[in-house]
Amino acid sequence: MEKLRVCRYGGGAVAWTPSPVVALATSPCASQVAAAREDGSLELWLVSPGSVGWHHQLTIQGSLEPRVTSLVWVPSGAGGRLLSSSVDGSVAEWDLFNLQQKTVLDTLRGAVWQMAMEPRDDQLFSGNKSSECAANGHANHNGCTDSDLSYVDDGDNSDDEDDSAKTSSSYRVNEFQRLALACDDGSVRLYNVPESGSLTYYRSLPGVSGRVLSVTWSNDAKFIFSGSSDGLIRCWDSTSFHEKYRITAGLGGVGSGRELCILSLLILRCGTLISGDSSGSVQFWDSRHGTLLQAHTYHKGDVNALATVPSQNRVFSAGSDGQVILYKASKDEFSADNEKVAEEQTHKWVYVGYVRAHSHDVRALTMAVPVCKEGLCFLYIVIILPPTGLTLIYLFLYSLDALPEEKAVKSRRREKPIEFSYHKWAHLGVPMLISGGDDTKLFAYSAREFTQFAPHNFCPAPQRPLINLARDSTVDGDYLMLVQSADCLDVLLVSVQNKLIPSTSSRGDATIRHQVVHLKSDGSRKIISSAISTNGTLFAYSDCVKPRLFSLKHKGGKKYSLDKIHLEKKIRCSQSMMFTVDSSSLILSCHDGKIYVFDIAAGKISIEFQPTRTMDGTKPSKEPPVTKMFLSADGQWVAAVNCFGDIYVFNLEVQRQHWFIPRMNEGSVTSGGFCPKNNALVITTSKNEVYVFDVEAKQLGEWSKRHTHHLPRSFQEFPGEVIGLSFPPLCSSSVVVYSARAMCFIDFALPIGKDGQLPHGSVLSAEKSDLRKATKTKVKRKDRDEDLKQEKWNNFEFLAFKDPVLFVGHLLDSSVLLIEKRWMDVVKGFGAPVHRDIYGT
Repeated sequence: MEKLRVCRYGGGAVAWTPSPVVALATSPCASQVAAAREDGSLELWLVSPGSVGWHHQLTIQGSLEPRVTSLVWVPSGAGGRLLSSSVDGSVAEWDLFNLQQKTVLDTLRGAVWQMAMEPRDDQLFSGNKSSECAANGHANHNGCTDSDLSYVDDGDNSDDEDDSAKTSSSYRVNEFQRLALACDDGSVRLYNVPESGSLTYYRSLPGVSGRVLSVTWSNDAKFIFSGSSDGLIRCWDSTSFHEKYRITAGLGGVGSGRELCILSLLILRCGTLISGDSSGSVQFWDSRHGTLLQAHTYHKGDVNALATVPSQNRVFSAGSDGQVILYKASKDEFSADNEKVAEEQTHKWVYVGYVRAHSHDVRALTMAVPVCKEGLCFLYIVIILPPTGLTLIYLFLYSLDALPEEKAVKSRRREKPIEFSYHKWAHLGVPMLISGGDDTKLFAYSAREFTQFAPHNFCPAPQRPLINLARDSTVDGDYLMLVQSADCLDVLLVSVQNKLIPSTSSRGDATIRHQVVHLKSDGSRKIISSAISTNGTLFAYSDCVKPRLFSLKHKGGKKYSLDKIHLEKKIRCSQSMMFTVDSSSLILSCHDGKIYVFDIAAGKISIEFQPTRTMDGTKPSKEPPVTKMFLSADGQWVAAVNCFGDIYVFNLEVQRQHWFIPRMNEGSVTSGGFCPKNNALVITTSKNEVYVFDVEAKQLGEWSKRHTHHLPRSFQEFPGEVIGLSFPPLCSSSVVVYSARAMCFIDFALPIGKDGQLPHGSVLSAEKSDLRKATKTKVKRKDRDEDLKQEKWNNFEFLAFKDPVLFVGHLLDSSVLLIEKRWMDVVKGFGAPVHRDIYGT
């Protein structure tokens, strides 16, 4: 590959203010994690068995007010119902198909601080409702019984696990599954949750003094436990709705009285109730009698969340001190073979250790189990023994690999997928603890080897600003760049020094001359998508209501004029948009499932596409919303990608859909684009695979047929999720693939080469680099600068980034513009960590 100049800009003028994570929930199949942020947005992540393959599937921009307080993922219907509570007392449902937030329960009197779903006895036996993990706090309740996922091994020895056969069936007294709401007015309200539609009121438990801040159900649904701001834990009979007993939590910890808040509750199959409070205490209680078994006070602030593994022999707590702490049941006294010991609950919980990956308060925990994998399936057989109802569950893992004759042509590395060896703690079926908090990051931990391996930061650049470069627009040799933030747009003038010289320097090649436009969204609504034309004369954005289009004219010097261009009213909220190559039209994918081509000069829609899987003339089915679009350099082809990874290819010349490409190898599309010279469509997926399509011939390209499933190991272990591609303007065979952590140079005309280490060992996990001392960090910077000074790049060679990179784009064939920002500069906007009050006064 020819000499390449990397022009870097430190990102000082790029506004980046990610929002804290306030709640987490795991899907019924345990393969997805939903993360709610303080700004009202919700992210959906696909879980991967390790550090490779985590995928940010979609984002739903909800309302900024009121703030979300908790999430539950109800296992009903095909994919379940994802519900959230808020500080105004309302409950909303997140439509993951139409990417919308809708209210299912109108505002109550005061905030709803937490929700808990009533256990149901058929969750283990229903294929689409089978797996949740117990979690609590501002985390995941998921409507799970305490016996859920007891058939999934957490990787530990069986001698310290509870007997899953001892689980009892749920005590059902109602047709619908009930949702318990912990309310600010001191009551616990119960609502029926149907498979669709609004929640219906069931009844309320008697009110108490103070706020009810936490709530959970017993494993058999006979009792409801609530924790309140008066320092008491109450046990309620779910049939008579009378209080059975109350616990004064302050007696076991360091706090007491009305100053103590019970912030999180968790109950285990063995009947142990666990509480976390504002004094930093984690206490273990006998739920039958309300007596204290054990107390730990290792947290230095509020205990905001609790979680447990499927076998329930480990418990995790997280708090405002940034710690995530592990407690483990003592092997000597926690034995499934000794029924008397289990019944009397005399086992001890020992403190194992802590991990402090977060720099600020940890708000939420949940447990995910990566069990979905191409070619691998889980089979579990459930046997109920009458008349006692004893339940035996057997779990089998089997493979759907190719036939034996096909295995003979596979390489050795194909027989042992890379995911099994990349980071020793990551394995299919082994639970992963997920945490989120005020530092806006999301971490995954090994639930089995919690203190032995560093957690994986699978969201290294949370809510990164989206950047578009108008490469064909220059003002005195400078480029226009559009930066999309949460509720505003900035058009910046970027000056690049010596971009024609094919060499590299370490930093400071690009600067921002001045800000051309700063535009706030209408009503300060969240901006969903934006685009700027290649000549820089037009830009557009869309919020959750409708898109807006503007023309930008240079008046000389630093003066610019901004004019609004009206769009047709039928064009509503757009998930993705882009301008045609000649800047004559704006292409928008909208919430109604259609793709519109708006003719700017004529002021009307010129083409309207309805994406479909079948092109035989039959009535098209309802398709998932399109979240990504790519345009060929000659303006003929448009590739549209829905949120699940399917691709629709349209021909703008004949104005019809040309091709439908289903998900490749069950991987979601992370980025894509067309080669400028030959219109080959290049796609990257969440499995770190690269596909090259011959769009004209409707087939996979020759390069992909030979190499897609035999890429170098270093690329399969790509650091971070791929977020973009950049093509040289004049070269038809090369592309730069980049994530927030690294970029890779690929030339399709060259051999892919052999597996090898990344240059100078430069790509390190963010967790390891964060733990390096200052002296070692200086060595790391030196290595990185040496990498930049290479005069020639080999095929599939990497360049590591120390700071998160937001954008990489070619200026010329021999130079790229790289926009990065120091994470410490972002952290400065978070405020001081530790002890930020959740509930106010």
